[in-house]
Amino acid sequence: MLIATEVLQRHLSEPDWIVFDCRHDLMDHARGARLYAESHIPGAFFAPVETALSGAKTGTNGRHPLPAPADFAAFLNRHGVTATTRIVAYDDVGGQYAARLWWLARWIGHPNAAVLDGGLPKWLAEGRPVTSAPPAVRPAGSVSAQADMDRVRTVAEVQAMAGRGLMVDARSPERYRGEVEPIDRVAGRIPGAVNRFFKLNLNADLTLRPAEELRAEFVRLLAGRDPAEVVHQCGSGITACANLLAMEHAGLAGSRLYAGSWSEWIADPARPIERG
Repeated sequence: MLIATEVLQRHLSEPDWIVFDCRHDLMDHARGARLYAESHIPGAFFAPVETALSGAKTGTNGRHPLPAPADFAAFLNRHGVTATTRIVAYDDVGGQYAARLWWLARWIGHPNAAVLDGGLPKWLAEGRPVTSAPPAVRPAGSVSAQADMDRVRTVAEVQAMAGRGLMVDARSPERYRGEVEPIDRVAGRIPGAVNRFFKLNLNADLTLRPAEELRAEFVRLLAGRDPAEVVHQCGSGITACANLLAMEHAGLAGSRLYAGSWSEWIADPARPIERG
């Protein structure tokens, strides 16, 4: 699920490898497209978080609801992805957006997806090539959407957890405690959630820390629970995917995503919140 920079460079010209640039900014939604137009890894396609990696907003389903499985499959097919394609996703902030594409691909039944370890910052630091040229158009792909809905937890299922299982919040500690809230209209957290800031999973160069280190930390967090009892959330279901990736990297597979996350939870003022 992780691809090293040197491995990606060796395979860049191979037709069964397809790269997606997932750069984004939650406060400036146009930033990713601007940066992509300036330069990107050769052959990479742009994957807009607000459209390709998210679905339609209703006002009550959060800031980044899941896309319809068929819509995400159609996005992959427009860029030539087939059942045998090796997908590699990257961003510039430690994988939080790239992990969303990785998770979505696996969710619809395409397991051959990975995140570029260290992302674009590591790629650039090593002097590897970039370009502003658009990628060559590829023949239409053939991915079919067979979404595994057991990977997802709905707001109703989260409400029914009531102390059973473990809710893991990937946001920064100050957002988790409700001290600040730069994006959503209400500060706080889902009652019972524990905090695991996704940046704790990263080395200084934005690569994922060794699997054995992450495993030890997540095992302590789980406190004897099976990984299948874990539900990940964040502000809108994006950053939570980085913790899902880290747990899988650590050999702790089977946890779920609450896609609506905090931004969906607070859409109903009757739902309880915690602070502090």
